[in-house]
Amino acid sequence: MKIICAIGTRPEAIKMAPVILSLKAEPWVDVRVLATAQHRHMLDQVMSLFQIEPDIDLNIMRPNQALTTLTARLLLELDKVLLSEKPDVVLAQGDTTTVMAVALACFYHRIPFGHVEAGLRTWDMQNPFPEEANRVIAGKLARWHFAPTESSRQNLLREGIMDSDIVVTGNTVIDALLMTAAKDLELGIELDPEKRLVLITSHRRENFGEPFRNICRALQTLAARNPDVQFLYPVHPNPNIKDVAYEMLGDSSNIHLCAPLDYAPFVAAMKRSYLIISDSGGVQEEAPALGKPVLVLRDETERPEAVEQGVVKLVGPNYERIVEEAQRLLDNESAYQAMARGISPYGDGRSAERIVKVLREHFA
Repeated sequence: MKIICAIGTRPEAIKMAPVILSLKAEPWVDVRVLATAQHRHMLDQVMSLFQIEPDIDLNIMRPNQALTTLTARLLLELDKVLLSEKPDVVLAQGDTTTVMAVALACFYHRIPFGHVEAGLRTWDMQNPFPEEANRVIAGKLARWHFAPTESSRQNLLREGIMDSDIVVTGNTVIDALLMTAAKDLELGIELDPEKRLVLITSHRRENFGEPFRNICRALQTLAARNPDVQFLYPVHPNPNIKDVAYEMLGDSSNIHLCAPLDYAPFVAAMKRSYLIISDSGGVQEEAPALGKPVLVLRDETERPEAVEQGVVKLVGPNYERIVEEAQRLLDNESAYQAMARGISPYGDGRSAERIVKVLREHFA
């Protein structure tokens, strides 16, 4: 029995690591790890942390790669892999171009595909772009839908997916987070222990251009108004983000710009933070479990559970809303405590165990 676990980006590696490790503990399955390396360096960081070595490495990353080129190259390389490996099942997580291409290649080869973190939807194909289309396509082609929440399950049922093909597992990101947060973590960046920390991440394609400049203007204003607060921004290497961030924020004395953090230091930064401002999907899932409020730099989210619980708030790439909501949390202790409740609507740390159980019962 052979299962290929495909990963392409850092978030995929984080969320697939608990599944890979759980499968490797099973005697009935031969686990093969396929790295497309859609994001090379950031992927390798996580693989090293969880001591996972890829068995197959496509090394697909190229600077400023267009989506059409990336998709075409992925399909051609995946075709070779599936012909040579002949897996019984392929698993992939999330909504990247890697996941969509893996699902499509498996469909062409009639190989069952299991979609980890299935059923997330905004119902807007342009937002987030191209992730919404990627996960819808993957969902149409999947044999097993491992949904993180009941809301995700309902989304799949709404699209006509058979209930028997859906399993609510929780989100494997909580498995990975709890495994990592339990360790003695070093941030590796010198910060003032007496000052509150605002952690920032922003990298999404739909915020490129003027929306990202609005985000940076808001951060400039917050830094100027709050000299007693320090801001840490690990900047994504994409030049659409990096060049603008350093241009607009580089001169602010209390904004610390740095290279992207490895996963363990990033978890340390989340634990150390007072507030997080981010457009990351993973952060929306992880931070509430650590009791950290999140202001999301998006107008819509496919993770509504934390919004409904009041521990995450959508502010979009909107200057006024970012400044207003962040300042409110910095100034109003009761407003802050209402969002810092440590609620985790996305799992209990046993999601990978549930996924493996489904496959074991089906095959073993």
